[in-house]
Amino acid sequence: MTAFENRSASASRSTFRASARKRLAPAAALTALALGLSACSVADQGGGEKNGAGEGGKGSKGTVTIMTHDSFALPDELVQKFEDESGYTLKTTAPGDAGAVVNQLLMAKDDPTVDGVYGVENHSTHRLIEEDAVAEFTPEDLPDSAEDEMVDGRMTPIDQGQVCVNVDPAWFEEHGIEAPTSIDQLTEPEYAKRLVVTSPVSSSPGLAFLAATVEKEGEDGWQDWWRQLLENEAKVAESWSDAYNSDFSAGEGEGDYPLVLSYSSSPAFLPETEVIEDSCTPQVEYAGVVEGAQNPEGAEAFIEFMLSEDVQTAVPEALYMYPIDESVELPTEWEENAPLVEDPIEPDSQEVAENREQWLKDWNALHEGA
Repeated sequence: MTAFENRSASASRSTFRASARKRLAPAAALTALALGLSACSVADQGGGEKNGAGEGGKGSKGTVTIMTHDSFALPDELVQKFEDESGYTLKTTAPGDAGAVVNQLLMAKDDPTVDGVYGVENHSTHRLIEEDAVAEFTPEDLPDSAEDEMVDGRMTPIDQGQVCVNVDPAWFEEHGIEAPTSIDQLTEPEYAKRLVVTSPVSSSPGLAFLAATVEKEGEDGWQDWWRQLLENEAKVAESWSDAYNSDFSAGEGEGDYPLVLSYSSSPAFLPETEVIEDSCTPQVEYAGVVEGAQNPEGAEAFIEFMLSEDVQTAVPEALYMYPIDESVELPTEWEENAPLVEDPIEPDSQEVAENREQWLKDWNALHEGA
């Protein structure tokens, strides 16, 4: 197989989340939905519904409605297991990416239309807590590795990942350029027009990366760093899907950029790619019980189920994230090609929540002036 064929074949396997997490709408999650993950009935908050499993087998305790990001997908057998064991019929509604989920919950907090939420990333949990949009709930079977990630006794961690700059080593080898190994190199002239990132305004990985650069460069230095990056003609895409699937040289579109902002899990699907380890920053996805929900008990049962061994084992292939329960064994290709980086950049989520609006305003000014 030629290098070109190998990249193309691997790219066809790389339709994944990340959802943005996706978390965005990673292509693999959409593909998975198309392949029949119809066990959840999925409805846009303002649109029509699609009914899936649960038809003919409605739960004896009624329906529990969970708002998720649009990359959420569980295998049919797991949805059926939840419904059989809990007595609830599961219905999900997906208004968009993780940011859309938060906005929708806040807009409807005085008259909630859902019972629970899944897919809120770590830099957005405090917005829901400050607005009293989520209720107090701590699962009984919280894994030891999840205890430190609980937020205010209200938001429960379900899965985790890392946002990282990904590298296409084959592109650099073909062009006789040494691939960068540090985030500090991204502003160097040698890597002009080589990097595509996602906007922190419109994507959760973009926000995570912005927060990481503020943490790394400090309040006095991050704007200068971004100014240099933009002057080095880094491209800013609106979404992860655009950046990875269209612009990235190793992606489906075989684009012009051999460096892309993506996830530490990406090389599990494109094993010929790598991450720049010192660019990685954590991303944790949370679930919570909506304050004022009609069926809070159903939401609690759903959260407990999401922490079960069966679901945690399915997280990598179903949700394209790492399980929050670190005792769960990862798939071989994840262990070999996509382990979590040991020393990521870790911004304080409370600090991000307090400063995000100003950071985004300042970032926008830099972007518009570039």
